[in-house]
Amino acid sequence: MDIAETVEGKKMTLSVTGCLDTTTAPDLQAKLDTLPPSMTDLVIDFTALEYISSAGLRVMLLANKKMLASGGSLLITGLNPSVREVFDMTGFSDILTLG
Repeated sequence: MDIAETVEGKKMTLSVTGCLDTTTAPDLQAKLDTLPPSMTDLVIDFTALEYISSAGLRVMLLANKKMLASGGSLLITGLNPSVREVFDMTGFSDILTLG
């Protein structure tokens, strides 16, 4: 998994490539743990994500919780059909903001 970071003012976009699973989820979590408090908008771009496991979904929940607690927002974009299906089947598409 690779994570590319783009910052525009108070908005950070993390573009995730590859698989987000038990092995790689801690890497994304570590990146989110170092998110500056000044960031009010977080976009996670999954355009190049091939697979997400429950460990990856957990990281998305924690990211959402962190952003809401600081008065910010989380937007998850670029879901391919198979990744979108995981979000839909687990009910995460009802909890998280998907674009």
